[in-house]
Amino acid sequence: MAMYDYDLFVIGAGSGGASASRRAAAFGAKAVICEEYRVGGTCVIRGCVPKKLFTYAAHFTEDFEDAAGFGWERARPNFDWPTLIANKDTEIDRLNGIYIRMLNDAGVDLIEDRGVLVDPHTVEIGGKTITAETILIATGAQPFRPGIPGIEHTVTSNETFHLEEFPRRAVVVGGGYIAVEFAGIFNGLGSHVTQLYRGEQILRGFDDDVRAILAQEISKKGVDLRIKSQVERIDASGQHLEVTLESGDTIAADLVMYATGRNPNTSDMGLEEVGVELDGKGAVRVDRYSKTSVPNIYAIGDVTNRMNLTPVAINEGRAFAESLYAGRPRFLDYTNVPHAVFSNPSVGVAGLSEARAREQYEAVDIYKSMFRPMKHTLTGRDERTLMKLVVDASTDRVVGVHMVGSDAAEIVQGMGIALTCGATKAQFDATVGIHPSAAEEFVTMREKFMEFEARAAE
Repeated sequence: MAMYDYDLFVIGAGSGGASASRRAAAFGAKAVICEEYRVGGTCVIRGCVPKKLFTYAAHFTEDFEDAAGFGWERARPNFDWPTLIANKDTEIDRLNGIYIRMLNDAGVDLIEDRGVLVDPHTVEIGGKTITAETILIATGAQPFRPGIPGIEHTVTSNETFHLEEFPRRAVVVGGGYIAVEFAGIFNGLGSHVTQLYRGEQILRGFDDDVRAILAQEISKKGVDLRIKSQVERIDASGQHLEVTLESGDTIAADLVMYATGRNPNTSDMGLEEVGVELDGKGAVRVDRYSKTSVPNIYAIGDVTNRMNLTPVAINEGRAFAESLYAGRPRFLDYTNVPHAVFSNPSVGVAGLSEARAREQYEAVDIYKSMFRPMKHTLTGRDERTLMKLVVDASTDRVVGVHMVGSDAAEIVQGMGIALTCGATKAQFDATVGIHPSAAEEFVTMREKFMEFEARAAE
């Protein structure tokens, strides 16, 4: 007779939890997964996927304008927000169904309810208790909003996907990738956008050149970007909102969206009661194999606050399943994980920023190129593309790739493979470029950028 009801109980059916449970079941584990909202998690339901659909929609404004430079008669199209929302909802429903079907096909039992730990091997759900030899926490994270006066008048990315009316004046608070992306979405769809960030520059943690160039480009596109700006209060005033800054300035808006970080979903789950250690931000502490302080409880994805990206959560889930159920201990290497910001223009990154590289290596070579994309030689649009390589001078190995420009994510994905393989600058140079393309610039940059060395010698 089995000691437990299941071999594995996964709490949270987002990308990471679904990946882990399916892979575990494929290796022979009897698995069950629970989800209190909708199967698919943040990325599929209220994150990456719908946001990318919005990004596509927002770019049509420029596409219509640019067409004139190629001989097309300038059109005057009308944008309908309810149509976008309805079509987006249809696609999300389709993906939600696919995720449910994939779990069923893999033999994973699904319970659509909230699970709470009772002890290290027991989960209470739907008024019943279920036991499992191993428990995996994959509950993700949720948007954070500060407790300032009037914060109840604001929305987060969660609610933005379901707005009934499109805001003609939007204030986006935050400087991370979610804030930058939604500022571009609202701007592209026709809203007057003010983006507020309390820091020195947007996209903290990204390469400084990327941060500066993106700030320049989004400002040229009409986003009123205000750095070193802190919101003091938000008041409802008639049919609009009034945002008061600490400087005393006020901004009238129809919508105020906060994108000021996310907190791990660990509250009221019984984690600390059963001995699972959390850090100061509420994230689950894990080792490199995703094991918590309780030997049979693991955690993956945003709830651990390691590298909060959907593909990372998926790969953490796979590594977990292979380690426990396939006899192949494996953990994820976060060094060269490619990632993107779907801003306008977009950002693609793999590897280290210049600043991080200079902290790790004795000498660093930098190669940079800024140019006007070929497309805009006919459109007349004032947009610049940045490409940058960071190289460990002692080994000639490329340790960082950065891009701001159209299709950055598509291009840098391939660069991520090169970095994972340990490619050198000489190997980049030996690669024949695809002409004419923006991507070829990564294999044609020959001259080192000397500004850092010049400053250091002063």
